[in-house]
Amino acid sequence: MIDVKKLNKSFGDNHVLKDIDEHISRGEKVVIVGPSGSGKSTFLRCLNLMEIPSSGDIFFEDKNITKTKGKQLNAMRQKMGMVFQHFNLFPHLTILDNITLAPIKLKLMSKKQAQEKAMQLLKRVGLVDKAKQYPNQLSGGQKQRIAIVRALAMNPQVMLFDEPTSALDPEMVGEVLDLMKQLAIDGMTMVVVTHEMGFAREVGSRVLFMDEGRIVEQNTPKEFFDSPQNPRLKDFLSKVL
Repeated sequence: MIDVKKLNKSFGDNHVLKDIDEHISRGEKVVIVGPSGSGKSTFLRCLNLMEIPSSGDIFFEDKNITKTKGKQLNAMRQKMGMVFQHFNLFPHLTILDNITLAPIKLKLMSKKQAQEKAMQLLKRVGLVDKAKQYPNQLSGGQKQRIAIVRALAMNPQVMLFDEPTSALDPEMVGEVLDLMKQLAIDGMTMVVVTHEMGFAREVGSRVLFMDEGRIVEQNTPKEFFDSPQNPRLKDFLSKVL
């Protein structure tokens, strides 16, 4: 589904991503872990060109999206749902309007279709009763579940999660991870940057470890956690497990 070839990204003199090659297949749940500043979020944001690579190529469904612009790029982005650390809900819109805004504005659905889809998704996550409320009336965990629903309303083919639980109170983390686990069970292709090692072990089909802008080790969750090879990964796991 996604092919990354010789990806580099620099911010001024700061070389954040260094010659990354990676392949993500349809249906995979790829979990990316590593220390702060290792390039995890930048790599994720490059996948849908929220960050423009300095060099290299990214192919999505065999199309080189780094050479794509305008309407074609926007059409590609619609297939990649993105969930951020800080929800990014519009505070002046109701929950229902937050979810339906993009499908209606982009003319992907009629208002009636978008609202029906939104209510189905809200029912799925147990938040139908919040449809007419505003974001400031919701808990952090509820806001993040709504942010996931908003991304799902676009019928994406892959979901990108950028540390979706790191801004939540500890007791709210579980409800968001449970929803993500359900998406994984349903077969959604997912790329997740997270510090939740339990989630990586339980849900990931593959875990990648990034350090200083490179993917230095990757494996199945069992091998990754039980038999790490790279000294830097061994040191990292000794501190987080």
